[in-house]
Amino acid sequence: MEYSIRNCEVTDLPKLVILCQKHADFEKADFSPEGKEESLKKALFAENPKLHCLVVVVKNTIMGYVSYTFDFSTWDAANFLYMDCLFLEEEARSFGIGEVLIAKLKEIGIQNQCVNIQWQTPQFNKRAIKFYNRMGAKGKDKVRFTLTL
Repeated sequence: MEYSIRNCEVTDLPKLVILCQKHADFEKADFSPEGKEESLKKALFAENPKLHCLVVVVKNTIMGYVSYTFDFSTWDAANFLYMDCLFLEEEARSFGIGEVLIAKLKEIGIQNQCVNIQWQTPQFNKRAIKFYNRMGAKGKDKVRFTLTL
C-alpha cells in the first residue's frame, strides 16, 4: 500500500473528527463530535500547541492518525512523549504503517529529549497489545480513572 505521513493540517480536521469517532467506537468509549473540530484546531495550531498529530494519507484520503503530547515525569524527573491516540482504518492495517508511526514518534521523542514514550490501550485490544509487545514496549497493569469536572 502506498501512503504518506505528514503533519495534520487545518483542512484535515473534519476527517480527523470522524476518525476520532471511529476510534472511540472501537474502544467502546463515549464520543460526541460536538465542538471537537474547533477545539482540535485550537490545540493543534496554537503558537505553542498542546497537541501534535501526524496523519496517514492514502490516495489523498486520511486513513489514520497518531496524536501526542509532551509531559513531565516526576519519577524520571524528565520529559516524556505521551501517545494519546494511534488509529488506522481497518483497510490500512497490517501494512507496517503502525510501526512507521511508532518509529516517527521515537525520532520526535529523541529530538525533544524525552526519556520514553508512554500510552495505554484497553485490555480487550489484544491485537494492539501484541503489536506493542512486538515493538519492544512493556505493559504495566494499572486501572485508569477519570474524574469528570
